Amino acid sequence: MLKILIVEDQFIEAYSLERMLLKAGYKTCSIARSVPLALKILDKENPDLVMLDIQLQGNLTGIDLARTLAKKNLPFVYLSANSNKKILEEAKATMPQGFLVKPFREKDVLVMIEIAWYLHEHRIETPQAGIQTIAHNTFKNFLGNSAKIQAVLSLVKVVSDSDVSVLILGESGTGKELIAKDIHQNSKRKNKPFVVVNCSALPESLIESELFGHEKGAFTGAHNKRTGKFEQADGGTIFLDEIGELPLEMQVKFLRVLQEREIEPIAGQVKKIDVRVLAATNRNLSEEIAAGRFRLDLFYRLNVFPVELPPLRERKNDVVLLAQHFLEKYSKESNKTVRGFSPTAIEQLQRYEWPGNVRELENLIFRSVLLSEAEQIENIELPLTMTKTSQVKVKTILENERDHILAVLEQCNWKVFGSGGAAEMLDMHISTLNSRMKKLGISKPKSSNS
Repeated sequence: MLKILIVEDQFIEAYSLERMLLKAGYKTCSIARSVPLALKILDKENPDLVMLDIQLQGNLTGIDLARTLAKKNLPFVYLSANSNKKILEEAKATMPQGFLVKPFREKDVLVMIEIAWYLHEHRIETPQAGIQTIAHNTFKNFLGNSAKIQAVLSLVKVVSDSDVSVLILGESGTGKELIAKDIHQNSKRKNKPFVVVNCSALPESLIESELFGHEKGAFTGAHNKRTGKFEQADGGTIFLDEIGELPLEMQVKFLRVLQEREIEPIAGQVKKIDVRVLAATNRNLSEEIAAGRFRLDLFYRLNVFPVELPPLRERKNDVVLLAQHFLEKYSKESNKTVRGFSPTAIEQLQRYEWPGNVRELENLIFRSVLLSEAEQIENIELPLTMTKTSQVKVKTILENERDHILAVLEQCNWKVFGSGGAAEMLDMHISTLNSRMKKLGISKPKSSNS
């Protein structure tokens, strides 16, 4: 069993944490309240892992101690309620194995220790070597054999069966929702609800009602009681996509859910809930915190176990595998017999930089299948402005999204909803497609048939 050193200058908190660890079967060292004392205990008692506060007695801080721990290759977890942005950046730079926000629950502490030790062992055993390939039947939604993706799936495998919050980071189109689905489907909650909330798509005036629900008559127009997304996910998992878009007022309420595991519907009573929280963003949350748009305490709560997805340009070995998967999927859906790619098409796929990541690849293969009249795709119509060697202005993701939606609408003869309509082919809810069309300035030409 691990031996753990607690570095904490608050007597009550230190001994409360020690009792939690001893009850769980861990061994503990003498408690240190300052950096000099901690260094002496390190040499004398040889702990396996350190849990340290940032603010300590004396002139030296936990961050100073963390730099020494990193040199000694000792894993450590920060214990803090600090909200200073500069200190957060300094703490993150020391590469801790985790953060615990005060006050913390026993369950959170024990899960964090398991995760911290796993991350430490993982770094020791595979500093540069490839990770053992994880079978695709383990993670059914996310494909990839590259070293970077296998590293991600290795982390997902260890975190899936716990209830710890996971923050999924990555550029748009890298597959953050797919990873969230795989975490849920490999967890003990897999037979319970998996509720997806796109924070960027919620009107600001309705966010609270959507997330937490409301009672009948709670406000003008509330003719019926509404069950919020968190309550819908009770017993299961809620995935909050684009969490960086959540307004500050809602961040406070969300923080309460994470801390207290309870919600308060508008004009309703406080309710206890049992829900696991997964969140994702393509924003740099450190920059959002510095700009005052994202709460530091919420970041600490969510960033217990971060998972960062690499862009497709950094996993080129997966491009053909993914392309073939999408080819088979859309050939079947379109009742076509397109079976593969020519050598020229494969070379085009591998040379392209994929600024829109996997989503762009999927959309491009979908379009290629729709336009194909043969059993093999001979040529990939890549955006000329986005090839690696092009000197022309690069198209934005929104411009490519607009082109793709237009192509599908034309293929459907501008039929938006219903069987064979654009919403069905794009696998979008009709309201989402209408919203995207409005945002992208897409309207039906007057000459098109109804």
